[in-house]
Amino acid sequence: MLLRTVSLFLVLLLASILAFSQSGYRKVVARRGDNVVTLLRRNRLDPRSNLRAFLNLNRGKLGRKNTLVAGRKYTLPRPMLRPISKRDVPASTVVPKLAAKPSKVSVPLPVLFGPAYSHVTVRDQLLRGAVLYVSTGHGGPDPGAIGKYGGNLLAEDEYAYDVGLRLVHQLLEHGATAYMIIQDPNDGIRDQAVLKMDYDEVTYPHQVTPANQLARLRLRINAVNKLKAAHKNSYQRFIGLHVDSRSVGQNIDVFFYHNSASAAGKRLAEQIHKTFTSRYKRAQPNRPYKGTVSTRNTLFVVRNSHAPAVFLELGNIRNIKDQRRFVVPDNRQALANWICEGIIADYRNRH
Repeated sequence: MLLRTVSLFLVLLLASILAFSQSGYRKVVARRGDNVVTLLRRNRLDPRSNLRAFLNLNRGKLGRKNTLVAGRKYTLPRPMLRPISKRDVPASTVVPKLAAKPSKVSVPLPVLFGPAYSHVTVRDQLLRGAVLYVSTGHGGPDPGAIGKYGGNLLAEDEYAYDVGLRLVHQLLEHGATAYMIIQDPNDGIRDQAVLKMDYDEVTYPHQVTPANQLARLRLRINAVNKLKAAHKNSYQRFIGLHVDSRSVGQNIDVFFYHNSASAAGKRLAEQIHKTFTSRYKRAQPNRPYKGTVSTRNTLFVVRNSHAPAVFLELGNIRNIKDQRRFVVPDNRQALANWICEGIIADYRNRH
């Protein structure tokens, strides 16, 4: 009898310990476009030391080849990161240089990213040595293309800007030096569906954005070319983000332009396109991705950027299907994630 009571007590004790240990794990919901690595990184976990634990904790919840299902809740392992010193990031969003060994550094983010994204963690050095210039369409007195969404107006410059900020955030996490060429002093990364229009965007570093289109383009490309001359890095790339305006009924995929004289620009455009094609197969297996890569030397920034340039059109702001790509914050994040993945792949194969 005594033995049976002791055995029962041990079983109950073990069950309570297991229940307590399980309750200590945090659960998060996968976003559209997430994979295991991006999910871990967004939640401040180093994939190198946490991947195996994540897979063990989420057996039965993963898709083929350990893919994630958007909207499904996953259990995160307890952090296994080694924190090192904190450093301030200047307004130009230049990433601090790190030694090869540390796996994590937590740094205060510039005001540019807003309070909700006020810190960035450099999680790896996949883009160490790369310099990226991200410029978003229109801005200042020109909101760009306008779409109607219910009783609201959607402005090209606001949505391209939000994707651009998210992209810079991702680039910094991978150790790149990144510049946001168009800057809004008070918007930051926003998680709302309808992004309020304003006209206070400036051009790097703090130049008033002109109303004249050609003057505006000259100002931003001059900023890029001056920065390129100041950096000695061999890998420097210009990313232009825009939103198209076509007939209401025309649904388009993200497509890419480059300079016909730039082999490096073409390679980057093709690599990002390849990433989007692969991601669409996972996210929307029943719909083929129809985005294209082509030359367009008539675009001022593509023609005049000293850094190899890729110009992206993210969708048709007037089409209701494309609008879902913009008004859902997770979709904007997915766009940034996939562009960043393409840049990483291009940088890895640069030699």
